[in-house]
Amino acid sequence: MATTPNHVHRVRRPLAAAALAVAALTAGCGGGSSGTAPPPDIPMQQEIGASEGRLDLVVWAGYAENGSNDRKVDWVTPFTKATGCRVEAKVADTSDSMVALMQTGKYDGVSASGDASLRLVYGGTVAPVNTRLLSGYGDIAGFLKNQPYNSVDGKMYGVPHGYGANMLMYRTDKLAQRPTSWDVVWKKDSPASGHVVAYDSPIYIADAALYLKAHRPDLKIKNVYELDEEQFDAAIDLLKQQRPNVNQYWANYLDELQSFKSADNYAGTAWQVTANLAMDQRSPVATTIPAEGATGWSDTWMISSRAQHPACMYQWMNWITKPKVQAQVAQYFGEAPANPKACAYTAKGFCSTYHVGDPAFYKRLAFWRTPVKDCGDDRGDDCVDYARWTQAWTQIKG
Repeated sequence: MATTPNHVHRVRRPLAAAALAVAALTAGCGGGSSGTAPPPDIPMQQEIGASEGRLDLVVWAGYAENGSNDRKVDWVTPFTKATGCRVEAKVADTSDSMVALMQTGKYDGVSASGDASLRLVYGGTVAPVNTRLLSGYGDIAGFLKNQPYNSVDGKMYGVPHGYGANMLMYRTDKLAQRPTSWDVVWKKDSPASGHVVAYDSPIYIADAALYLKAHRPDLKIKNVYELDEEQFDAAIDLLKQQRPNVNQYWANYLDELQSFKSADNYAGTAWQVTANLAMDQRSPVATTIPAEGATGWSDTWMISSRAQHPACMYQWMNWITKPKVQAQVAQYFGEAPANPKACAYTAKGFCSTYHVGDPAFYKRLAFWRTPVKDCGDDRGDDCVDYARWTQAWTQIKG
């Protein structure tokens, strides 16, 4: 890593906010055999037009740096000079906050993760994106396009920005062998028992489902975000069984970093950036993706259906996907850039570490999605929605 990224939270969702945020999405998920009603019919922009001189964004910290945090880290000022669009960025620390802020209509665009993007689409908060207006869209890795979390019925609702895996990180001085299974965090007799670390979010229920998908074939789990009652109950039981072995639930990756450095944690879910920082500080850690695979996140730049500065938003989407800018963001934040051409501008070894442009790696990840009642198959509307995931997570945490 060239510098230490300052993105400290992705998710810490209060129950009430989560229930409100999924209302629009779940309300449209009971239509007939297909289960899901289409999103609102919002027109797609046909030309970029003249710059309006301003751009209001909702972002993860570290996604719109203007030099104020680090004078060497600035891709916003050059954007303003090139386009005349002055950027005002509102940092959100949760997906729920992003959804709520975008619903105000005060912002032109957002860097949404997959557990927020469909809520924005089905709520009519964002518009489909005309990819023909994006000069570098053809350079974006094909496996990031037309995914369930950024497209509906063949329409793209944004441009991919970057992605990463929720890796298994472990201390090499505490575990004699490299773990090949997530057993190390789920088994009662694990050598990491009492020193397990887990992600503090309802979406972590999907990690339990991922493990059960491999080890409980009788449950017939196909998609870890589409769980019926039996599958969901099994995942919750596994999480409750794990609870006594968990030393730390983390939302701030710097807290997890400190615990691994002090050897309070032996193994658990982490981002590659956390491992890089730990190794930079000579902590004996390593990462792996076990045989069961892993969950992950993929972020998308989306434009508001009520954008006051749509031309500047399209110019931003063009700018932020340029190879050199992608390299800047990816190295600062600690993620794989969506544009593989960014690798020409990254430090040696960066792109191999983050598996940039590797579709085989991507396919091993179950990317975050908002759980809804529609199971997406012949089970109909029998799946457990996100509000119930949040309720269950609160109970697990106690």
